[in-house]
Amino acid sequence: MDADDIAFYREHGYWISPVIVPSDVLDAAERGMERFYAGDHDHALPDVPATRGWQPEDGDVLRKNDYSSLRVDELAALVHHPAIAATAAALSGAAGIRLWHDQLLYKPPGGSAAQVGWHTDRQYWQSCTSDEMLTAWVGFHDVDEVNGAVAFLPGSHRWSVTGLDFFSQDAAGLEASIVAQGYDPTPVVPRMRRGQVSFHHCRTVHGSSGNLSAAPRRSLAIHLQPADNRRRAGASHPNDTLVRHNPDPDYTDPAIQPLLWPRD
Repeated sequence: MDADDIAFYREHGYWISPVIVPSDVLDAAERGMERFYAGDHDHALPDVPATRGWQPEDGDVLRKNDYSSLRVDELAALVHHPAIAATAAALSGAAGIRLWHDQLLYKPPGGSAAQVGWHTDRQYWQSCTSDEMLTAWVGFHDVDEVNGAVAFLPGSHRWSVTGLDFFSQDAAGLEASIVAQGYDPTPVVPRMRRGQVSFHHCRTVHGSSGNLSAAPRRSLAIHLQPADNRRRAGASHPNDTLVRHNPDPDYTDPAIQPLLWPRD
């Protein structure tokens, strides 16, 4: 990565890395994904709505499961891969990066129903995350417009668009709303090889089409915060049910130091 790459991210709100995740890490993560869905977990979490996500009885729909890396060690190894964190720190200009949380994603094949509507990550976490939070999206295989690659609206991290929805299947309706607010919904749909990672700003509008291929689209989204982010009075998030609390806003528990990566 060089200064031009960082400038591209800050101008367009997203950036696609070269191959930075080794095949063996992704091979292990694929095994971890299979174990996750089979209920073969290394660690248990409290049974609360935020930790449930997709369940087998939900059927062959878009699967989204938060906190998968806290349950399965092979997924944790991918989330903690140092090249991902170092890249996120450089793009955001942060001195260090902390894990916010992750989402295991599985898009079933053969149809257009499992779309991800145009949305921003920031719209869901306005009160409790940094303005410079960013997401690393890791496909477990090659991705393109056929199997539902993530699409971005360039420069949208500087917009003030509202009315977007991750779960909406009405792509035309969302795009009409974007146009009505004075913005251009023409997307960029990067093709990515296995091992590449896409990074996008928390305000960047993004989504994805259905998976028209014959195989599932499998991926992990990793949400990362600059290390100087602090809890805000009155803010709440399901993360609060999974962590210890300390009244000192500048305290970092040594037990979670592996989740803090310095830039240098």
